[in-house]
Amino acid sequence: MLKFEDVLAGCLKNDNKCKEVVYKSFYGYLMGVILRYVTDKNDAQELINDSFIKVFKSIGQFGFPKDKADLQKAFKGWIAKISSRTAIDFLRSRRTYLYVDDMEDLQQPLTELNAVSQLNVQDIMKLLGQLPETHKLIFNMYEIEGFSHDEISKLLNIPESSSRVYLTRAKNKLRTLYSKSLISSYESN
Repeated sequence: MLKFEDVLAGCLKNDNKCKEVVYKSFYGYLMGVILRYVTDKNDAQELINDSFIKVFKSIGQFGFPKDKADLQKAFKGWIAKISSRTAIDFLRSRRTYLYVDDMEDLQQPLTELNAVSQLNVQDIMKLLGQLPETHKLIFNMYEIEGFSHDEISKLLNIPESSSRVYLTRAKNKLRTLYSKSLISSYESN
């Protein structure tokens, strides 16, 4: 069995078997990354394939870590960044963003949630899937991918203040959705 560093070396040499190993090994991981941004499975599959094309085209730019033990972790981070930006570009190409002044001001109650640690991944994905597309996009970019509001505003061509408002509204909506799911789960028991 090939070591991961040998597989990447094969990808650098455009070896199709090595590319297939990478594709099969990281397909599910990238599906998880992409599904944080889009809900349509067909769009997700297309974005994953686009991401892998970009990965293989630019694999020579991947910075190999000094410690070989960190190689797979570093590679996963690198391909996740490529796939999240691919999804962001996709969403940006099909959407016009509203400015804060154009948004309806919805009053949503703030609630404190202490049981977040009890959520599993499926619950979180389900809650994120219920957010409006722009709220979900900015929440993912800021909270999960680690983009700053300045970076988000430049990538999405929106004012920085709009990014902050969308994030706040996304968090408030998640709190509301989470509270409702707790209430419905208690009522069903």
